[in-house]
Amino acid sequence: MPAVAKSLPHLAPQGTTQQLIVDDQPFLIIGGELGNSTASSLDYLRPHWKLFNELNMNTVLAPVSWEMVEPVEGKFDFAILDGLIRDARAANQRLVLLWFGAWKNSMSSYVPAWVKRDQARFPRVALPSGRGVEILTPFSSANRNADARAFAAMMAHLKQVDGDRHTVVMVQVENEIGMLPLARDHSALANAAYAGPVPDRLMQHLAANRDRLEPELRRLWDMNGSRMSGTWAEVFGTSTWGQEVFTAWFFAEYTEAVTAAGKAQYALPMYVNAALNRPAKEPGEYPSGGPVPHLLDVWKVGAPSLDMLSPDLYFPNFRELTSRFVRPDNVLFIPEANNAGRPETAGDAFHAFGALQAIGFSPFAIESITGAQKEQLSKLYGLLRQLSPLILSARGTGRMAGFRPNILFDNTVLEAPESVVLGDYKFTVTYVDPWTPKADQNTRAHGGIIIQAGPEEFYIAGSGITVTFDTATPGPAVAGIDSAWEGRFEKGSWVPGRLMNGDQTHQGRHVRLPPNEYAVQKVTLYRYQ
Repeated sequence: MPAVAKSLPHLAPQGTTQQLIVDDQPFLIIGGELGNSTASSLDYLRPHWKLFNELNMNTVLAPVSWEMVEPVEGKFDFAILDGLIRDARAANQRLVLLWFGAWKNSMSSYVPAWVKRDQARFPRVALPSGRGVEILTPFSSANRNADARAFAAMMAHLKQVDGDRHTVVMVQVENEIGMLPLARDHSALANAAYAGPVPDRLMQHLAANRDRLEPELRRLWDMNGSRMSGTWAEVFGTSTWGQEVFTAWFFAEYTEAVTAAGKAQYALPMYVNAALNRPAKEPGEYPSGGPVPHLLDVWKVGAPSLDMLSPDLYFPNFRELTSRFVRPDNVLFIPEANNAGRPETAGDAFHAFGALQAIGFSPFAIESITGAQKEQLSKLYGLLRQLSPLILSARGTGRMAGFRPNILFDNTVLEAPESVVLGDYKFTVTYVDPWTPKADQNTRAHGGIIIQAGPEEFYIAGSGITVTFDTATPGPAVAGIDSAWEGRFEKGSWVPGRLMNGDQTHQGRHVRLPPNEYAVQKVTLYRYQ
């Protein structure tokens, strides 16, 4: 009897969020992104596949560049792509491909030589002086069509070689799109577009969603009279912030054309990643016009074929930045979370999965991790792999919470306890461990996740947190611990270890997960008068 074909990887609704479905099952990306050049040599990458398994990863994010795929115009070379897929399968890893097409970190450094060297045919961004910048302009149909054609060819090939195996589960379109060193392009093509009207699609979205717009966009529009039509300068003003809206729209439209061309060949989930802006920096001082928080509405209208807009996190204020990407029309995926050796990585992951319902988490330059940092990430990812079925079941249902100390942009760590209600109980999480000398603990590394498995049954996992309990609904007023078992999951089944009802829970007063360890406890609560 022939095997039943499995559906393509796709996003499907679950509660208030969406699940990534791979081979007809929910899938959580516990990943790592390669350095920009690593995947350009299969020989260089080959020794690292063993490391990825030792880290308990299940997905590798790997760049595939336009210049390697189409070194000669119209002649495609997919040897690197085929080798990536082959080696990922051998290592039992999934892949997310990163298309380094027209733009990588704003610049057009990965385009083929035949594009770089023909500025007349493939024009670049221009400064007001007329001098070019090594950024292909999004206003050129030749740039857009060549990029889209190459991307579509890659996706068609991917369908041919992987359409029945689904080694590749998602694709990133371009990389950290943004304009530098000014807020907008000043080429003749760009100037003509800037003098033209704001497209009706964007104006209609502003009008229909006035009270739901990102606050910075709403404020900019209101400051310029909340006009319902006009040129870009008339609707959004002539400031760098107004010019950035113009830039974002045309970047989004360009990306939409590339994305749609690829999906027409092979409709995997696709996203664009954002290089985020620093506070107090003007557009042009950071890669401007990409899918940064204050421009998400523009990108959602301009590039509807994208399944999500995703932040790259390199600033300390992780909680603040990630929360901006959790919207009814956008599920959170974190393709770059600084580097895996940072003490904050564990808390970032717990918060992303538990509090923000992320579908995946992935530190950058994963192949470079060694020593104690490798050991810590392996333990963290091992715990997340154990918890994956529970996390996937709880996503979007209100039965899960994640915790980590809030860290501000200036690196201030806010260590005050925080509380959440799950079911009939209120949980209060403390980040400073009272049984460890303060000098011996780093609260940046502390965090955890709580998942409700039944009316009174909860799994509490993490490191460096202490959890106390209270009642949250009418009935007996006091919450107590019926039982607290340490343990682990093996092949999805809970294997209990020690019963922790004595000193380890302070005689039923709390659940403690010590610093510098990664553990999970199965806790049953009860109520009494």
